[in-house]
Amino acid sequence: MNADYEKAGYDKAESSLAPALLVTGCTSDAGKSVVVAGMCRSLARRGYRVAPFKAQNMSNNSAVVLATDCSTGAGNSGSGEAASHLASTHGDGQRLVAGEIGRAQALQAFAAGATPSVDMNPVLLKPEADRRSQLVLRGVAAGTVGARDYIEHRTHLREVSAQALESLRREYDVLICEGAGSPAEINLRHTDIANMGLAEAADLPAVLVGDIDRGGVLAHFFGTYFILDPSDRDRFQGFIVNKFRGDVGILQPGLDEVTRRTGVPTLGVIPFIDGLWIDAEDSLSGASGRVGPGLPPIGTDTIRVAAVRLPRVSNSTDIEALSCEPGVDVEWTTSPAAIASADLVVIPGSKSTIHDLEWLTKTAGPQLQERYRAGRPILGICGGFQMLCHSITDPVESGHSEPVAGLDFLDIDIEFFPEKTLANHGTAFEIHHGRVVRQNCPGWIGPLPGDESSGDHVGPDEHANSGNDVSSAAGYEGAHDEAVWGTHRHGQLEVDSFRRQFLRDVARTCGLSGFIPGDVSFYDARAEQVDRLADAVDAALGDDWPERLGIVTD
Repeated sequence: MNADYEKAGYDKAESSLAPALLVTGCTSDAGKSVVVAGMCRSLARRGYRVAPFKAQNMSNNSAVVLATDCSTGAGNSGSGEAASHLASTHGDGQRLVAGEIGRAQALQAFAAGATPSVDMNPVLLKPEADRRSQLVLRGVAAGTVGARDYIEHRTHLREVSAQALESLRREYDVLICEGAGSPAEINLRHTDIANMGLAEAADLPAVLVGDIDRGGVLAHFFGTYFILDPSDRDRFQGFIVNKFRGDVGILQPGLDEVTRRTGVPTLGVIPFIDGLWIDAEDSLSGASGRVGPGLPPIGTDTIRVAAVRLPRVSNSTDIEALSCEPGVDVEWTTSPAAIASADLVVIPGSKSTIHDLEWLTKTAGPQLQERYRAGRPILGICGGFQMLCHSITDPVESGHSEPVAGLDFLDIDIEFFPEKTLANHGTAFEIHHGRVVRQNCPGWIGPLPGDESSGDHVGPDEHANSGNDVSSAAGYEGAHDEAVWGTHRHGQLEVDSFRRQFLRDVARTCGLSGFIPGDVSFYDARAEQVDRLADAVDAALGDDWPERLGIVTD
């Protein structure tokens, strides 16, 4: 047993702990996240209480969840940085706080029908630069680390992840764990807490997923298997081919040969699923090309959306709700021409707002200025909202203690503070260091009474034109000035009535009188996607896959 896990009180032999399976991948973006989501949904449909788990995640796509305040110190160890929590209290007196987890784990929890928890992703790294990341432990920001700093603190990270895993295994019937990157990175094996290091410590069986759409999947299976130590190889119960197009019969001889050489069977071949849209774990897969199913319009007009692919984009999943609407075509782009010609431009979140603002100004500054002068719609979300403002002062993430000029489309000043604002508003949520310290805008994006997300329409409220400090104003979400909208809230577009009204406003501004919003429920649309994943997993692996992998007994 790994000594660090043992020191944390983890006992892999304890019979009261639920069984678990580790899903690893030959590469990043091989399909681990979607396979885990499909497996979770499949088990939930059979009546099992199932939960996802990813010990360590590196992603700027995150979600805010509510959790019991454990105040272990894990989140603030040696950093001086604490989260600004959304306070709530259970009837038993326990305090609820807001914490961050990877967006993929939140989606997997949704697939499982489980309440998302910080234990499902206890270690989250949010890249700020090529060699620097913000470290989030059990939902709470714990400072900035480089690669070597991170390795030096590995013992503590193992303890944190071990405690989280044990907690989940006591609460649920079965866990589906997701690895990180690839287990073939043997230079990291001695410090590994997410792949075979986790499997060894917790005595987990494992499967290996390979993306055949990229090519070379047979070599990936063979090479990954044989580069590992024999004790790690013995944990593999099978290979899973993902994103296959064509005749499986043609592929089968290759799979048979890999089995002959490794002794490991191929459990199944999951086809490429046309039109699948699902929360991406990172910008590599999330912020590229066309987004979503591209549904035909109900009326005669279509809204063309250009989502700006910032270098340090975060929460790129925000735009997916737009893509599920009929007659809304969404595409990620860095093209100045696309930014100029689109009906709506969306500037998403950023993990490095000022640096991405500099890039945006150089790349498409004239096109954005022309849009603003012409009154053509622009939406900024979180970091994108901050870029639309008059000025940004950021001594926290970018080291700029003096104000930096924003695009100045909204008469607002932003200042970054060490304490991160984390807030869960039901469907929408906030994750940001920047706060509004001055505003003088004619309109707000305000709440609709009775809506749990506190944001369901576009319109003015009583704070308009106040020119005062509104950083703590009740119900504050963002600003609206003519054809420019901005909000700190991620997930706001998932609120159906808000999204439809927003699209009506965009269509009216663009003169698209033939655009008709649909009646799509984003919740139902997302549920349909995870059901498609579960169907694909069951069809490829067989209905008895949980029994064959030994994670259920009946």
